[in-house]
Amino acid sequence: MRADIAPGGTFPDYELTDHTNTRRKLSALQGNDPMIVVLSRGHYCPKDYKQHLELVEAYSQIAVAYTQIVTISTDDILETREFRDSVGAQWTFLSDAVRKVQKDLEIQEYTDSHHDPMIPHTLVLKPGLVIHSVYNGYWFWGRPSFEDLRRDLREVTREIRPDWDLAAPGLREAWQTGDRSAFYPDPVDCHQPAEPLRDRSLVACALAGLVYQTAYAFRSTPPFATSTVPAAQSWIWFTQR
Repeated sequence: MRADIAPGGTFPDYELTDHTNTRRKLSALQGNDPMIVVLSRGHYCPKDYKQHLELVEAYSQIAVAYTQIVTISTDDILETREFRDSVGAQWTFLSDAVRKVQKDLEIQEYTDSHHDPMIPHTLVLKPGLVIHSVYNGYWFWGRPSFEDLRRDLREVTREIRPDWDLAAPGLREAWQTGDRSAFYPDPVDCHQPAEPLRDRSLVACALAGLVYQTAYAFRSTPPFATSTVPAAQSWIWFTQR
């Protein structure tokens, strides 16, 4: 691995093709969140398969913690898609079949001339692709467990989120004065009450259409149709008052 790919350095903002055949940049995938980057051998490696199954199992925690994840391998697009589907992953997989990342980071696994993969690595990045930690996964035990990732992501989140501790001086006063800049997410404020529905009639018409279609589908059972259709008509009347 290149000497500058170390904690405190910046990971290159590669642009690669994802499993849907769409070009994606790492910075756009990351946004303002922490991100896990998995540099993978690809679909053929049982160690990579096992690592991804563990990440899939933990993904619900990763997602609710406002953390992104991306896998990069030397697989082609079809193999990338199949690898993602085979483990049941929900995040973005990027294809680097031309070995751009492998060559740029100097991580060719020269002991496998047949597949010519990357030496597996897992990185935890702060926003801005700033490197927090790097794990060399050539041997399986070099790869991070989910507890390793949890520890790293706790440290990163504590550092980048000013509202990590709501008891910190000044946060309550900022909130009460309407200053949301120190709170996640910003600038969108998800803590405010939802606005009243501006056009209830559109929603009512959509609901009525759904009810009518359902009633038509079950037209052989008149009680359903006769009970639900008037209800939909009443809802339209209420929303148009």
